[in-house]
Amino acid sequence: MVTEISTHDSTLRILRDDYINNTLPDAVNNTGGSYKVSARNEFTFYGCDMEATLVGVLDNTSRESVISRCATTCSESGQQAIYDADAKAGKLSKFCNGIGCCAAPIAGDSMPTRMHFTRIQVQQPINTSIQQPPPAVPISAYIAEEGWTEAGLPAVAAAVGSKICPGDVAGRLCKSEFSDCRRENPSGYTCHCKSGYDGNPYITGGCQDINECELPEVKGACFGECKNLAGSYECRCPRGTHGNHTLPNGCVKSITCLSIGIGIGSGASLIVLVAISIFMAHKLKHRRKVMLKRKFFKQNRGQLLQQLVSQQADIAERMIITVDELAKATNNFDKARELGGGGHGIVYKGILSDLHVVAIKKSKIAVQKEIDEFINEVAILSQINHRNVVKLLGCCLETEVPLLVYEFISNGTLYHHLHVDEPRSISWAIRLRIATEIAIALAYLHSSVLVPVIHRDIKSSNILLDDTLTSKVSDFGSSRYIPTDRTGLTTRVQGTIGYLDPMYFYTGRLTEKSDVYSYGVILVELLTRKKPFSYLSSKGDGLVAHFVSLLVEGNLAELLDPQVVEEGGEEVHEVAMLAASCIKLGGEDRPTMRQVEHVLEGLLATKTYGKDNMIVGTNEENCISMMKQTSEGQSTEETSRSYTMEREFVDSARYPR
Repeated sequence: MVTEISTHDSTLRILRDDYINNTLPDAVNNTGGSYKVSARNEFTFYGCDMEATLVGVLDNTSRESVISRCATTCSESGQQAIYDADAKAGKLSKFCNGIGCCAAPIAGDSMPTRMHFTRIQVQQPINTSIQQPPPAVPISAYIAEEGWTEAGLPAVAAAVGSKICPGDVAGRLCKSEFSDCRRENPSGYTCHCKSGYDGNPYITGGCQDINECELPEVKGACFGECKNLAGSYECRCPRGTHGNHTLPNGCVKSITCLSIGIGIGSGASLIVLVAISIFMAHKLKHRRKVMLKRKFFKQNRGQLLQQLVSQQADIAERMIITVDELAKATNNFDKARELGGGGHGIVYKGILSDLHVVAIKKSKIAVQKEIDEFINEVAILSQINHRNVVKLLGCCLETEVPLLVYEFISNGTLYHHLHVDEPRSISWAIRLRIATEIAIALAYLHSSVLVPVIHRDIKSSNILLDDTLTSKVSDFGSSRYIPTDRTGLTTRVQGTIGYLDPMYFYTGRLTEKSDVYSYGVILVELLTRKKPFSYLSSKGDGLVAHFVSLLVEGNLAELLDPQVVEEGGEEVHEVAMLAASCIKLGGEDRPTMRQVEHVLEGLLATKTYGKDNMIVGTNEENCISMMKQTSEGQSTEETSRSYTMEREFVDSARYPR
């Protein structure tokens, strides 16, 4: 039965059911008619220990010869053919490797005529005790297309030739314009469509042109522009490109004189446009910067002048330093130039054009509160000229928050000198001198300037020390003027916990005695080397409360710095008494800074020149009397009250109400 006819390769596929099965004849003749088989067929045989031979006629002659042969074995090493469960149905699916099944190619252009089978004698293993007979295996033999392993499947009949047909035969047989004739055997001819065409060559117009550009193999090899031609195709790089069209991205743009000229012209235009854009952007940026400088200068200068209405109004002009000068002095505010920073801002070290070394304070944030504090500091420090107060050299009003320029103090703060991780710190003599210098500076601020100033944030970290350990009071951002006709001022509470006056904290009323309290805490810090803002005794008392309690009990040595006890002598007790008078709960019970200054100068004079401990003078007598009352006449009830108020103050500061 014919299942398929192909005019393309002049073959037909037939299905025959006359294969050999379950028989073992000496020879089987071909009764199916005369046809040639294609070389794509193979001879397949199933059986055990047999040689199968396919005999046929070559080249359409009457002489027979062997056109295929193979052999099988099943008994060697006890092996046998393995078949499917339904082997009896003829579906013998397995690999034909010679064990129970074999397959061999068939000579092309041949006509099979018969099959021949011969039994093979296979020697059994010597050490086998019981001889097993060869297994009973069904016999099957057939011709089928390569790859098929079941009987009864199609075979391909073909005749492949290469000789050209006579002209009259080709004209009569092959009707299509694009066809060729080929002689397959002495008496047979076939027609084929020419290369690049496909269809039926036996009818007019039957061979049609193939569009090779749509074929997968062409698409995979042409990465340029594919053009279909009659019987062929052309692949090339698109116009304006060149390169290898057989490679992905192999076609690149061609550079021509015109494109070079356009490119050069475009490039030059682009460069000009970029240059103009950069110039305009730079000009706009510079103009915006100048406008901002003018805006900030006008705003800050006006605010500063308001602070100085009744004072020296020329300060805003004679102390002005430009922002460009300060940027140059600090290498554009380089991080390596930072000296330190705090809640208010960062301090940079800089060198001005006149080679003065300065400290420049720059605020971290731009809020009105910070601006107010900076302006306030300029207004206060511009009027002060004292050896124990840090000197303000100038200010910059061209930035959103003014920059302040101070004299450079090289030796850090009192806080860092006291609280070192070593058993000994600065000597008692130096501590006493520093305490005296701070008292002198505060007394000057309270009573010697045109309008008295309350610092409001006296603490050891705001006391700078120069190369000779001379003290300089700094950071006047929160300071306030107190008019001479007033004794105090109600303000929003500001200061540092541990140093802050409890009465000011509770009432909000700021007086010069608030600075006296903070100064008394510094005296306690100098005596004990304890940090006021973090110290807690075993009973939970703060530094001030614990100091007063031990002083009343006569056990102050427990809290004092051993170095002070060793070096101080009698004046340590007098300084402790002075500190106790400064940190009294009631502001009216505290001495003035001028009184404190006189007591300490008297102690320094006694220590330096060996004078009597008695200090002559009305103010000194009053101060000494005040200290004696603290040590001798203060009742237990009053001491307890001070202790209670101090503890309540510390707790209130720690836990917001």
